[in-house]
Amino acid sequence: MEMNALDLRKGNLVRYENRICEVIYWNILKNDRRQFVQMKVKDLKTGRITELKEHGDSKFEALENSKVELSHSYRDGMDEVFYTPEGEEVRCNREAAEDALKWPSESYQGLLVDGHLVSVTPPQTVTLKVTETSPPLRGGGSGLKDAMLENGIKVRVGLLVGPGDKVRIDPETLEFKERVQ
Repeated sequence: MEMNALDLRKGNLVRYENRICEVIYWNILKNDRRQFVQMKVKDLKTGRITELKEHGDSKFEALENSKVELSHSYRDGMDEVFYTPEGEEVRCNREAAEDALKWPSESYQGLLVDGHLVSVTPPQTVTLKVTETSPPLRGGGSGLKDAMLENGIKVRVGLLVGPGDKVRIDPETLEFKERVQ
């Protein structure tokens, strides 16, 4: 479906230069005679962000999409295989799921465009075990210290967290949420 640049909004998926992109910023600029749309689009495959300044009547191909809950099953060559809660198998290339699979979880969020899985994201928070950190500082207050998680990612955790403790982390920002019993 074709849409004018004025009708697009943040979160829309469009085909730009034959790539599937998400609109991550959208703003109208007005001058005396014309309206322009200032946008940033993110290529879902490469993660590259492109800034655009388009006329309001510039045409973009808007893509039909849906989000689906997925569970990871296995790797098959260059593909990652996921299943929906209904048992339907969906596949995507390794690059589309690589960042999400660094965060072990029961379920992931998948983005289907025209029936094809194009990207996978981890859940909002993930619970993992701390493998390396300095000993817990009892009565220490509310500071943060460095820690290594079981998936090999370095994060900052609370002073009361010790090696072997489980913590809840936001995988997008690497923000420490809480220690889990």
